Amino acid sequence: MPSVETVQGVVDAQDLGIVLAHEHVRFRDEAVAVQWPERYDEQEELAAALAAVTAAKDRGVQTIFDPTAMFGGRDVRFMKQVADQTGVQIVACTGIYSYDYLPHYFENRDADVMAEHFVADIERGIQGTEIKAAFLKCAADAAGVTERVEKIHRAVARASLQTGASIMAHSMPAVETAPRQIEIFEEEGVDLARVQIAHCGDTEDVEHIERLINKGVYVGLDRYGLEIDKRNATAAELLRRGHAERVIISQDSCATIDWIPPELEAMLVASGAMRKWSMTLVFDEVVPALREQGVMDDAVFETIFVANPRRWLTA
Repeated sequence: MPSVETVQGVVDAQDLGIVLAHEHVRFRDEAVAVQWPERYDEQEELAAALAAVTAAKDRGVQTIFDPTAMFGGRDVRFMKQVADQTGVQIVACTGIYSYDYLPHYFENRDADVMAEHFVADIERGIQGTEIKAAFLKCAADAAGVTERVEKIHRAVARASLQTGASIMAHSMPAVETAPRQIEIFEEEGVDLARVQIAHCGDTEDVEHIERLINKGVYVGLDRYGLEIDKRNATAAELLRRGHAERVIISQDSCATIDWIPPELEAMLVASGAMRKWSMTLVFDEVVPALREQGVMDDAVFETIFVANPRRWLTA
């Protein structure tokens, strides 16, 4: 059985157990946090992360894959605090989470130089620590696969080829970024069994998702917290069609996130315009609904939450 790097060190892949494969213990704008640190309460953020991860642990979760990369405020020391205090294994990534923007540092260097940075995180350690990344992250969104986004994808692909690390690619089904993302990985020679296309559950077009699966990638149904009934219908149909071995379910929950002011979030939740995301929704609402529809038994649960994340990460 292969081994996996966590923020606490190396573990056997068989010891990952039940996995939430797309959750964030904290997500924030790193530039704002560095320039105006007084705007953030580190202890409140830690308390929220501990509460969220402990709740997931109470549902049986043993490991969380945290795809917080550059521009999401990645902080592996913070992740280790959470892992140490909860006993849940946390797996960190490397990469750049950008829909188009690149700082001049990377704008004026080629994809191979960018890949060197990712390889260093995987082979030597992140942010001056001995904590190593176990997978790579990139993103494409409403702007599509722009020139800069393509550069990041090619750098991620090259780092994957050099290290064997798997890739998680944020996608936007509304503008069909995934086919081009996959095409870039193919052009670079990546084994598509190493690729997970995140946020496929954002569409109800099952045929679109099925075309991605047929390319050999894993598909993330990982934004539970938004439109649960629609997402469950998509998940159920994929399972009915026999695709359990390529489906990964998670929530993309952030224990804390600075994208909107807390008072606005509270207002939106209170009005019903937005529900309170958590790291337990899939166990509290999704799994029971899929069981009730007859598309998830214990074997399918084991495939989706244990075998698939492990196979993708160690492909």
